[in-house]
Amino acid sequence: MFRNYLKIAFRTLWKNRTHFLINIVGLSVAFGTCVLLFLTATFELSYDKFHTDADRIFRLNFLSSNRDGTPDKSGTMPFPISPALKAEFPELEGVSRYFSRGSSVRRNNQIYGKDVRMVDPDFLHMFTFPLRKGNPRSAMNNLSDIVISEKMASDIFGKEDPMGKPLQLRMNDTWQAFTVSGVISNAPANSTFDFDALIRSENAVEYQTSKNRWDFGNHDVYVKLKPGTDPQALQRRMQPFMEKYFAQEIKDHRGLGYPNNNLGFQKSLLLAPMREVHFDTETMHGEAISRTYIYTLMLIGLFILAIACINFINLTIAQSLSRAREVGVRKSLGAQRVQLFGQIWGETLLLCLGALLVGLGLAYWVLPTFNRLFRSHLIVDDFLKPGVLLVTGLGFLLITLIAGGYPSWFVTRFNAVEVLKGNVKMSRPGLLRNSLIVTQFAIACLLIVCTLIVRQQITYLQQKPMGLDKEQVISIPVGTALKGDVALKAMRDRLANQPNIAAISGSGVNIGAGLDNSSSRMMFGFLYGKRDITCDWLRVDTDYLKTMGIRLLQGRDFSADFGTDSSTNILITQSMAKKLGEANPVGKFIKPDDKQFQIVGVVSDFNLYSLHQEAQPIALQMQSNFPISYVLIRVNPQNLTGAMEMIKAAWKSIAPKQEFIGSFLDENTERWYRKEQRLSTIFSSAAAVAIMLSCMGLFSIALISIQQRTKEIGVRKVLGASIPSIVAMLSKDFLKLVLVAILIASPIAWWAMDKWLADFAYKIDIEWWVFALAGMLAIIIALATVSFQSIRAALMNPVKSLRSE
Repeated sequence: MFRNYLKIAFRTLWKNRTHFLINIVGLSVAFGTCVLLFLTATFELSYDKFHTDADRIFRLNFLSSNRDGTPDKSGTMPFPISPALKAEFPELEGVSRYFSRGSSVRRNNQIYGKDVRMVDPDFLHMFTFPLRKGNPRSAMNNLSDIVISEKMASDIFGKEDPMGKPLQLRMNDTWQAFTVSGVISNAPANSTFDFDALIRSENAVEYQTSKNRWDFGNHDVYVKLKPGTDPQALQRRMQPFMEKYFAQEIKDHRGLGYPNNNLGFQKSLLLAPMREVHFDTETMHGEAISRTYIYTLMLIGLFILAIACINFINLTIAQSLSRAREVGVRKSLGAQRVQLFGQIWGETLLLCLGALLVGLGLAYWVLPTFNRLFRSHLIVDDFLKPGVLLVTGLGFLLITLIAGGYPSWFVTRFNAVEVLKGNVKMSRPGLLRNSLIVTQFAIACLLIVCTLIVRQQITYLQQKPMGLDKEQVISIPVGTALKGDVALKAMRDRLANQPNIAAISGSGVNIGAGLDNSSSRMMFGFLYGKRDITCDWLRVDTDYLKTMGIRLLQGRDFSADFGTDSSTNILITQSMAKKLGEANPVGKFIKPDDKQFQIVGVVSDFNLYSLHQEAQPIALQMQSNFPISYVLIRVNPQNLTGAMEMIKAAWKSIAPKQEFIGSFLDENTERWYRKEQRLSTIFSSAAAVAIMLSCMGLFSIALISIQQRTKEIGVRKVLGASIPSIVAMLSKDFLKLVLVAILIASPIAWWAMDKWLADFAYKIDIEWWVFALAGMLAIIIALATVSFQSIRAALMNPVKSLRSE
């Protein structure tokens, strides 16, 4: 019997091969897309779950309030908080600082650029990064100990045993000796921590001057609780600790009228679970990802799968008349309804199985392109994990049950006697079919609107004036092999009198995301009279304004002719002057960091960081104790390629062992919005797939519908109906459904995009024409799809039409 069912199934599929092809293509594309999107989302959700005691590890955050009552959350901690917490809270099993920094490593006169992180000894037993060599309890006992990753051990030592071997790190502009005391396993791709080597946090250049300062923070702190400790109870018990060590700051803020935070205090310490750190976009300095983005991936995958299933259900129901006679004959010969259901559902199972295998093949084929476009880290092994296979199998069975179950039940319910008498006719389109068509086009319209708005926002961010001229400026990361001011002077000497070079300067902060993948920020808070001031503290050099195209509004620029410019003079931005409440602040003094500075000039506001956040007031200074990290060179626009090659050659002459990774600032600023670009790519790709699948389904439904009305079309032509009137008659019902879909999708899209845009300090207004354009696109696509069959039917010879039934 099974063999007979299988033979009938193949015959049926071959007989309806056009619809079979549409179904197999739609389902396979949907399966492949869904698998890739769900695997990507699963990977993001798996961050930091590999740590054995992840549920007992927390990252510290400060919570206070801004003057307007909005929450102010920060993960930047002062040096003394770690030892104080460890001494006063026995519930803590471990405490570790974490500095995300890079360094140059030297061995046998060979220099390597590596990600060297600074941590405390507890780090090795708090987190699940097994040591391949060395003892986790003693590997970081000395300040000169260095624990290197397996990859770094291979890169530097090859097959040689690295234990006990010397290495040199560029620290504080000098080469400092370290000894390899351990080899640690490489951090997995789904780890918040990414490192090549670990050294003690006391090696930080600012440690000695800041180890007792509670008003200066520059690193993260992680704590591990002892088993059985209630994190909420511990967090409440930490409030007296905050009142004790931050008493002056709390007193100052209370005196200035700052409201309490939502916990009822001026400043609180929060325990953020380790498994939530990857999603903390507020305090992770651009290294986190929003859960909304991950759930959007999963939702888009479900949308595409839903459209493919809708197509399948609609096509199967639309073809039910052709199966009705078969069902009637089988019932008259004694077939039970459950047998007929099993046969027809078995055909669905066979088709879906083929689609799943093709879909998995497609996913494997496009995997490299998918990883590149969406910056994912998927590998073939991810497809073969038991959990993935189980979910895929259960999902497959659920889809076949939903997509094939209802059509099978619908077909098998026909009355055998009525069918054999020829009294069963397909009714005009019912509520279910119309609802399914509306649903799939609503999804397509939703994705079109989201694509248009996301692209608009990205274009707006890229084109919005930043208060500086980012065109034709090359940024060169200095790295740690050279001292910043030495590198800047050498580049000025090499490029002096070159006609292609317009200006050269240096800065402690890059504009945009450079090729070194590094970012930094220094901020100071201080009182000016009774005004509470917070500003970015930016290290620059002479000619910075000229190089960056920033306007000087009052006073003068920095100059080598004034010795105090490199010690006690500063420039400030317009917004800083406004915060100070000074119409003419030139000559006035401010006192951040317990040192007095005189304002010698005011410049126009400019954006130092991405437009996700509002531009903060900026103080520009030239103190030599703050390093130059980037050499900035403005070139003339006539020969950009030649200028870049000349600059590269000059860099190689002064730093032959330092990799040149210079980049144009306009490219850097575009990389600020990689997450939005990726979201735009996802939406546009999903919209294209959704439209394609919707059109395939609409094409098939139109074909079947027109076939069922062939005799009606012939009669209308005989009675004098014109071809345009017939085309309009056949198309209008479908266009009505598309219009309903647009009306449903538009408010949903507006709500979703309004929520998304709320994350930006600078954003577009959602315009009505976006919805009109999306609607027009949907109507044109649907009309083109239906009209092809409608025109073909209208042109048919009426004699053949009347003979067709």
